[in-house]
Amino acid sequence: MPSSLTFGLAAFGSIFSIVDPFAALPVYLALTGRETEASRRRIATRAALTCLLVLCTFALIGPAVFRFFGITIPAFRIAGGLLLFGVAMEMMHAKISETKTTAAETEDAAGKEDVGLIPVGIPLLSGPGAIASVMMLTGSASDTSERVALFTAILLVAAISWVLLRFAGRVARFFGTTGMNLIGRIMGLILAAVAVQFILDGLQGAFPRLFT
Repeated sequence: MPSSLTFGLAAFGSIFSIVDPFAALPVYLALTGRETEASRRRIATRAALTCLLVLCTFALIGPAVFRFFGITIPAFRIAGGLLLFGVAMEMMHAKISETKTTAAETEDAAGKEDVGLIPVGIPLLSGPGAIASVMMLTGSASDTSERVALFTAILLVAAISWVLLRFAGRVARFFGTTGMNLIGRIMGLILAAVAVQFILDGLQGAFPRLFT
């Protein structure tokens, strides 16, 4: 299997588990319950496009940010891995992580006209954890083909997020509360494994002699 395909599949799994569009469905449904079908379609489109643009932007500027602040890739992997692990623990308890959104932010968003941008697009879909994840993956990409695979993975995640938001009501009814919580816990478990791998890679990069 080509290295770019392997990298792309790993990137997709990592990004999808941290974006976790299933976790955004209850908030999305609560905020758009009184909207028309056409309005919900526009909100879902804005949210998915916001997620796509934010993650692609940080994937592009990631290396420049590292250089500007003098941050090494191993240090960012360790810090990002710890952040993602905290999010994963909350996901496995069927909670929406406060790194994505707080109850106060959701309540404040209920009075806004365009909830597709905030809080659904940012930070529910493209929150700090997702941003940190794509920046770490950018630093891990070894060549152009792997960078293309990363952006393809981001595009696929944004497209799937749009589909799930577009048909949020049907998805929620199909899976039910128990099913949605189960999916969230599975995504949390995958994310926890990804976070531990980021930490191990960071430690190996920072202390190579310990892993020889």
